[in-house]
Amino acid sequence: MRRKNPGLMYRRAQIYIYYLLCIAAVDLTSDSEITTTRSRVCPPECICLSPKQVLCNTGGLEDIPAQQLPETVEELSLTKNNFPVIKGDAFGGLRVLRKLILDGNNISSIRPFAFRGLNRLRELSIQNTPLPCIEKFSFAALQNISVLLLANNKIRYVEGYSFAGTSNVNVILLSNNPLLTIRSHAFAGLTNVNNLIFPPGIRAIEQDAFDGLQHVGQLKLGYMDLSGLQSYTFRGLSHVHSIFIQESDLGVVQRNAFAGLTHVGYLNVLNNKIDLIERLHLRSENYIEVLRFHGNHVLEAPRHARDVILEVDMVSAIDNHFPCDCQAHNVLESDFARGNSVEFQRRNYCISPFEYNGKPMNVVDFDLVARCHDNVIQDNLGSGVVEVSRFSALLLIVFLFSTNFFR
Repeated sequence: MRRKNPGLMYRRAQIYIYYLLCIAAVDLTSDSEITTTRSRVCPPECICLSPKQVLCNTGGLEDIPAQQLPETVEELSLTKNNFPVIKGDAFGGLRVLRKLILDGNNISSIRPFAFRGLNRLRELSIQNTPLPCIEKFSFAALQNISVLLLANNKIRYVEGYSFAGTSNVNVILLSNNPLLTIRSHAFAGLTNVNNLIFPPGIRAIEQDAFDGLQHVGQLKLGYMDLSGLQSYTFRGLSHVHSIFIQESDLGVVQRNAFAGLTHVGYLNVLNNKIDLIERLHLRSENYIEVLRFHGNHVLEAPRHARDVILEVDMVSAIDNHFPCDCQAHNVLESDFARGNSVEFQRRNYCISPFEYNGKPMNVVDFDLVARCHDNVIQDNLGSGVVEVSRFSALLLIVFLFSTNFFR
């Protein structure tokens, strides 16, 4: 029978005891870390449902407690608190945050790059706040966000470059805001947005308002009250599946209003009141596939047929109301009719003179309607009405002078 080595047994006992001590130390350290983390990550105003979900609702917070929250939080709700300002990099360190709700707070300002670093954020909701405007760069550098809800605030204008560097947005919702003005470059740098929906009541869209807005599914502008659709309103807007301009008072559609707009599937101008179309040129370099000009009331037609040039793949112009006086020739000979005046007259209506209001254009025999006098004079003389008036005034002076001379 072999005898056991006492030294070997002693060494094994030492190793075993050391192993047990290591395990105990790890457990103690873990417990200590958990206790410290728990006390750090859950402010008294919040409820930490788990390391991934935190609720800080109606807690009376006057600042965002980002440094006290766990870095593992994925869903954070901070509703009905009392922080008026969201500072730059306000959520620094919360790199795995996916859903952020800031509804019902007393927010009056969102500073530049407030949400920088939230590269995994998918849903951001800021609703029912007194937020008066969207400041420059306030939503800049948001990557891969799916839903941006900005409804039911007090937003009156959007400053330039507010969304610079923000991409892959499914929906930006601005409904139920008293939005009056869209400023130049307001959406510059915003790429890959599926739905951009504006509230009713917009009164001014500045030049280049949509410059730099690229790869849009649907851009919807409705129920606006504009004095005019300014030149270069849509310059720089590109790769849009559908644009809807509808149910609005567009005022005067100025020359070059659509200049610089490129790569559009459907341009829909629907059920608007238009005081005057100064010029509507959609050239081949605009790359517009379909123009749907439906249900509009045009009070004054373009001055010449050549003021409407529609080099698009398909034009559908139906159910509109145009002047049926001398101006009608300018419409019937323009690209609105696409060379088929008979069909165009059958599908569109008169807005004036009064006795023809609401009747199909084909009830009027336009062969008996003279062309507008100013247009005839301008075509013949190659000069404007101002020059004609000066010429007439000169003749009148000569006549009066000669009459007085021979008395």
